[in-house]
Order: sequence, then C-alpha cells, then structure tokens
Amino acid sequence: MSKVTSFTSVPVIDVGGLRSDDPADRLAVADEIGRAAREVGFFYVSGSGVDPALFDGLLAATERFFALPIEEKMRSYIGLSECHRGYVPTGEEGFDGQKPDLKEAFDTALDLPADDPDHLAGNPMLGPNVWPALPGFADTVTAYYQAVLDMGRQLLWAFAVTLGEDPDIFLRYATKTPSQLRLIHYPYDDSAEDSIGIGAHSDFECFTLLKPTAPGLEVMNGAGEWIDVPPIPDTFVINIGDMLELWTNGEFVATTHRVRKVKEERYSFPLFFNVDYDTVVQPLPQFSSADHPQRAPLRAGEHLFAQTAQIFRYLRTRLESGELVLPDGSLPLGSFGQEARQRA
Repeated sequence: MSKVTSFTSVPVIDVGGLRSDDPADRLAVADEIGRAAREVGFFYVSGSGVDPALFDGLLAATERFFALPIEEKMRSYIGLSECHRGYVPTGEEGFDGQKPDLKEAFDTALDLPADDPDHLAGNPMLGPNVWPALPGFADTVTAYYQAVLDMGRQLLWAFAVTLGEDPDIFLRYATKTPSQLRLIHYPYDDSAEDSIGIGAHSDFECFTLLKPTAPGLEVMNGAGEWIDVPPIPDTFVINIGDMLELWTNGEFVATTHRVRKVKEERYSFPLFFNVDYDTVVQPLPQFSSADHPQRAPLRAGEHLFAQTAQIFRYLRTRLESGELVLPDGSLPLGSFGQEARQRA
C-alpha cells in the first residue's frame, strides 16, 4: 500500500535527467518521481524542456478568448459538441452535489479528423476539437498541447521504470489517447475567501501536468489536511490520477485536491494524460496479494467518460432523460484518492 505521509509541502524534481544519454541519470530521476508518487502523490517538475514561449502564447490566446462576450463564447458551447470539446460556462460543472464551480473553461483534446473511425462510431471522447473564430488560437493551443504531451510520455516511462516494470508497459497503450487540455479562467472575485473554484476530487486519468498563474490549489495529505500548492516559476505541477492508482493497486495514490482562495484572477492549464480509450487497466501482478486483493479493472476511456458525465450539467441532463447510459461497472465520483481513504 502507499505510504502517503502527513506532508506539509510538495517536492520539486528536476526531470532534465530523463533526456540524458546516461541510463544512471534517467534512473535517478525516475526513482525521485517514484518516491513522490508513493509519499505525496503531487510533485513539481523543473527542467521539463518545454519552451516557455509556448506557455506565454497559450496564456495570451486564452485571455483573448475569455475576454469575448458571453454570446460569442457560447457559440463554442461544449454541449453542442459530439465529443466533449468547447466552452464551459460558469456553473456548468460541479462535483457530487457541491456548489457549482466558480470558473469558466475551454476544453480541448487530441484533434482528430471528422472522418476518424472512432469518432464516426460514436466514441464520446475522441474526435475533432471545437475552435473559436480567433486567428491563431487553434495553432497556439495545439503547439502547447503537443509539447506537454511529449513531456507526459517521458513521465509515463519514468513511472514504469520506478515500478520495476518494462519501460514501455504503459507507453504501449498511449497511441491515440483522450488526453484533455483545459484552459480554465477564474474571474476576480473580491468575496472568494470561502468559495470553491473546483471541488475536492481526484483526476480520472493517469496523471496531470498543470501550469497555474496564481495560488489556489490545495492537496490533501495522509492526515486529511489541506496543503497549499502555490505556483513556482518555470515548473509544472504533476499529480497522480485514478488509472495509476488502479494499475499499482494503491501503491501510488490519486491524491485528492481542490481549488480555493481564488480572489485574484487566475488561469490554470491542466493537461490530463491518459492512455488509449479501450485500455483495460487492472492492478499489475506485483501489487496483488492475499492481504491486498486486486481492485476491479476499468477501461480507461469509459472511466473518464463516466466520471465526466456525472459532473457536467449537459451530460447529467442526458443521463436523467435516459438518452445516455453509463458504461457497466462505472464508479461514483470520489472512488479514488485520499478522500476515499479518509472515508474508509
């Protein structure tokens, strides 16, 4: 089982060594990542190799989009999409009966052509992106997405190595992934001391690579206490998601986190790194024993869709009407992470 501690801060790991020609350098970084995944579930990475100019361009493009009139933004409303892409207005999503999140967002993912066979077959998370009519917006967002996705592949290699597995054991399932990039805007709110920007949750994929512009992120430690995770220049925040918790049968923890204290205007850019939609995720043999029975397997994309459908208002409405049905074996919200452990 995981050894998640009553940590009071989140470690910073220089991952530049993952690009070294020396195998010892790569292994040393992987082992640092493994310790953080087991003991904290969150860590910062520096030395990512991602060009800072890509983030600067992303932020400028995002500011331009969210400055548009609401009527213009709603032309890209996510409820009009066939594969969960586009504008998310304030109040559209909320976690498990909590107050609606005080934010707006724009959701993108792997931009597939309209004739992609999975999209044509009705896959709810694979297909073309929705793009607003802003010059350069699509190219700027896509360039950032691809660069961070490449870094995510390096981290996925490191997770396999630190577990003592074949270095490609996870990467072989990351060929056409429903990995989402969200552009999130928290407007200035002078009364926001006790407001929730995003409710307590774990992330549904393998792990998340996050760039925020202001404080507000908090993570739950092993004692159930909330710890601030403020932005550090030239770093990304990484957190373990549900699929790595399942693959390791709890050795890694999908640490529960939330966003609070968002009085100042804040932008946040999480890329949720996933494996292919139909990947069956089940505990690796090394993490199962008589004292630690295997958790039930899940399909990565079905888990993502089921959790998403319980959060977004337009999808909940379709569930309630019978237009949508959750996949067999779908779990309720909050089934992973520290919050689930605290309840247990």
